[in-house]
Amino acid sequence: MSRIYVDHNSTTPLLPEALAAMQPYLTDQFGNPSSIHRWGRSAHVALEAARTQIAHLLGAFPDEIIFTSGGTEANNLALQGLAEARRSRGRHLILSAIEHLSVLDVGRLLETRGFRVSYLPPDRDGLIDPQQVADACTDETILVSIMAANNEVGTIQPIEAIGRLVKARDILFHVDAVQAAGKLPIDVGRWQADGVSVSAHKLYGPKGAGALYLRRGTSCQPLLAGGHHEQRFRPGTENLPAIVGFGVAAAYAHSHLEQESAHLLPLRAHLERRLLGECSGTALNGHPTRRLANTVNIGFEGCAGETLVMNLDVEGIAASVGAACSSGSIEPSHVQLAMGRTPEQALECVRFSLGRANTIEQMDDVAEALRRILPRVRPARPAASLCEANVRGEAGGAAVVAAS
Repeated sequence: MSRIYVDHNSTTPLLPEALAAMQPYLTDQFGNPSSIHRWGRSAHVALEAARTQIAHLLGAFPDEIIFTSGGTEANNLALQGLAEARRSRGRHLILSAIEHLSVLDVGRLLETRGFRVSYLPPDRDGLIDPQQVADACTDETILVSIMAANNEVGTIQPIEAIGRLVKARDILFHVDAVQAAGKLPIDVGRWQADGVSVSAHKLYGPKGAGALYLRRGTSCQPLLAGGHHEQRFRPGTENLPAIVGFGVAAAYAHSHLEQESAHLLPLRAHLERRLLGECSGTALNGHPTRRLANTVNIGFEGCAGETLVMNLDVEGIAASVGAACSSGSIEPSHVQLAMGRTPEQALECVRFSLGRANTIEQMDDVAEALRRILPRVRPARPAASLCEANVRGEAGGAAVVAAS
């Protein structure tokens, strides 16, 4: 059975060139970048070369790049660090309600520390209106954080317009660009961003490396204490092999942006056309045009998304959902709920996120697999009940195949 991977928004395969670049730093080139002997100096040169590659991807200066362990740490450093550094000027933050949990959960954490957070709802397509952000600003607002592109539905936000309105009010602006980096052109200057978070494993780099762009002169309180590394914003010996791979993957992504989009857009259109045209009870989630070239999120009326993903897995196809179904507890996607879906509709969604190796033939295989699966699994009872049946290992009258 051939295997088809359409879950690239979760993680991507490692670029072969990135792996090749990493290997020496996993073996004989093991020096610490902070050491002053030749092993250390060689490691430092590699570290700074990668920093330059990441900066080039973002349109930044190399000394504005702070390496982290990934996007989650970068988001934490940005929100906690920037908020705490500006606490004396105000205690109000603005986030969108569809941010990644590494942003939303930090917002909730900051609320326990005396900050006030406004969570802006999107429209039904997942878009945040720039004027909505401006209207939410007060004299107490010190930080706005809006993601560049949503990880579940792919909707692309008007970041440049939001940045202009935010900066006109002398408010710090952070952008979670974890899903956008490598898929969209990024220019931190045009965005007027003070902080931008990115992650290696979303753009064909290794897991365990990320970065925060921090505009020159911006005050930020470190999360950790313990050393001079990364301009004291992130102490601890850098994960040099992963950072080297990150740099190579970022350079490749930057030089292939147009080529990648040209490859993915026809695949996305073909898969959408087949699913929406040939599968009954389907609806597109996300903006019809302002959307990542690789992302298709479909609602399947009357079917639990978990059920479809598990059945697709048995057929050798990797997709994902925006809902968690574990230990008998069901959580509808907060993104879908914020976009106005009911809890039942939010449980019926499946995300297909395409990548470099996918083909038109594979899109046909995915569509054909769903055409076979849907008649078997559409239950008489609600999608939530069916998801609970999967947890208990029961089919509940429907021909549900559990993942092995």
